[in-house]
Amino acid sequence: MSNILPYDPRAAVEYAHEWAFGRNPRYGDFSEMGGDCTNFISQALIAGGAVMNETRDVGWYYRAMNSRAAAWTSAAHLYRFLVNNRGRGPFGHEIPLEEVRPGDIVQLKFAGKDDYSHSLLAVSAGEPAAPANILIAAHSYDCDERPLSTYSYVSARGVRVEGVRG
Repeated sequence: MSNILPYDPRAAVEYAHEWAFGRNPRYGDFSEMGGDCTNFISQALIAGGAVMNETRDVGWYYRAMNSRAAAWTSAAHLYRFLVNNRGRGPFGHEIPLEEVRPGDIVQLKFAGKDDYSHSLLAVSAGEPAAPANILIAAHSYDCDERPLSTYSYVSARGVRVEGVRG
């Protein structure tokens, strides 16, 4: 049986504030390869205490630009990993936007897209937690404390990381 460790959403938010407008040299920059948004979220999860799952094809890990899991850089794959993970690494569940709090992931689906394609980190969520009261940090279109309501999307979902299996 694996050891369940806590996820620290405050540490993830601190990381997001620090790197929202920059690139951590320990990781590659995927801005020219479809976007850096989920790579940024994965880094924030690591800062929040997540450990990598190096299972080939279905894990969540980063070794180098050309040695990483799809879940490290793809919004749809990260979602599937988090909600289905029963092994090592972070795990979580989908939540409605009304329940989003700092440290949660928000994913957006845009018109003309078949799946969710943009990942953001909630850094603040007022009461009620509605798009106008949720502030996010993100890469691809670098921002920090940007209201979720300023995005044009057709659907949004939240993902809460429950913990980390070591």
